[in-house]
Amino acid sequence: MPDPAVPPTPPVALSALLAREDLGLRQIAGPTDANTVIHWAHTSEMADPYPYLLGGELLLSAGVHIPEAAGSGTYFDDYVSRIVAAGGAALGFGLAPVHDTVPRALVEACDTYGLPLLEVPPQTTFSGVARAVWQLMAQARHAELRRVTEAQQSLAAAASRPDPVRAVLRQLAQRIGGWAVLYGPEGAESASAGRAPDGQGPEAAPAGWAAEIATAGREPGDEVRGALVGLAAVVRPSGPGTPTSATDTAAGTHLAAYALGAGQGFVLGVAAPHRDTGDHTIASVAAVLLSLLTGEHQSGSGAARSSALVRLLLGAEPEAVAPLLGSGGWLVVHGSPDAQPCDPVAAAALGAALGSPLVDLARDVVRVLVPADREPAPQPGWTLGVSAPATARDWPAADTQAARALSRARATRAPLHRHGTHRPALTDLLSPGEAEAHARALLAPLTPPLAETLRTWLSLHGSWDRTAVALAVHRNTVRQRVARCAALLGTDLDDPDVRMELWFALRHGER
Repeated sequence: MPDPAVPPTPPVALSALLAREDLGLRQIAGPTDANTVIHWAHTSEMADPYPYLLGGELLLSAGVHIPEAAGSGTYFDDYVSRIVAAGGAALGFGLAPVHDTVPRALVEACDTYGLPLLEVPPQTTFSGVARAVWQLMAQARHAELRRVTEAQQSLAAAASRPDPVRAVLRQLAQRIGGWAVLYGPEGAESASAGRAPDGQGPEAAPAGWAAEIATAGREPGDEVRGALVGLAAVVRPSGPGTPTSATDTAAGTHLAAYALGAGQGFVLGVAAPHRDTGDHTIASVAAVLLSLLTGEHQSGSGAARSSALVRLLLGAEPEAVAPLLGSGGWLVVHGSPDAQPCDPVAAAALGAALGSPLVDLARDVVRVLVPADREPAPQPGWTLGVSAPATARDWPAADTQAARALSRARATRAPLHRHGTHRPALTDLLSPGEAEAHARALLAPLTPPLAETLRTWLSLHGSWDRTAVALAVHRNTVRQRVARCAALLGTDLDDPDVRMELWFALRHGER
């Protein structure tokens, strides 16, 4: 994974900054490597800037910190070595207002330690250099977004072709300039695109889909191929806590593996000579498409699900069509993306990650119907609410449970909250009919919005702020509603006995 200190924006080539005629920068020392990049510009007049650098900076200085006798000692060697140790990418030295020329000892130190040294002319301000860096970063970011968007479109188009799996892999290999491979549930290569391993042609491809050779691929050797197989084993589902993606480097080649969310054990592997900012996004889109292409809905169960949908539209009861979807119970999962809004690709990705193609995309939430034997796990970038296992007859109630679980997850800032499982308790001493009758009588004065506010407020131990977050209302609205509940019920909500009785009624009244 990339260093967290590096900003999520494309770096700027130092050569691009030197090419800006309006700045008039000139490199006078250090290596002239075309691959040298900078991540930001930082101005400092500290004699030891090491504690203030994160790495990747173009450090700008007018030499205010330089003592008069610096040239006769080790001052410049110490200064430049500390910049290099901190990961500084380059040093820009201003010719005004302190110095008329760049000190010769500084030039020699930069040559010695391999730090590019730029001469900043008097008419160029440091703020102007920093602004130019951000402008170039914005241009690079725009170009990267355009590249990702074009890749997404080409991958979607590839998925609609007659041989979609090979087409998606071939397009992915071309977009990342590397090699893409699909591993089957047992770890064998099912299909690949890009340059074939060890320089072999298509005739050496594994059984199944034939390997495709793309013009933009890089040939992975035995070491890279073996490391990618091992990385794929890391993400292949093996129990709770298994990562969905992983990265590594072998023989100077960047590797990545993505578990396909169809629950069948397929894994996408990628090997490329370099890793650009948008490559992870492009590979993730390919993984989502391959999840859909290799999922259960591509087998005979796809026809069964289509039949179930048709029967529901024609008036059949859910319990009558549920056997077509598979045996066993079901879970309803409500997912809210941490970054709004949610698009169809993200919704499909969530369904794939949860192992179900039964996904419904609403305005601000994604609903997924998941077989009960597939225990949902927290998903990066999502807040999830999970219902209790339910039969088809109880799907509406499970949908309500999932919505409430999602509200509680939001309020408690938890990535996932499960609707509470039933445990033996004192309430089991009452029959369900008596409990429901008592609940209806006790809660009769409350409207549904008031009852829901009271239920959420009690479930969050009387927290005004967390209840407001869960209900997406202002905390004063919560206070007014709870006060209204107390008035209508004619009771004291500060009394723990009253709270317990109301909680009992609210829990049984929702059945």
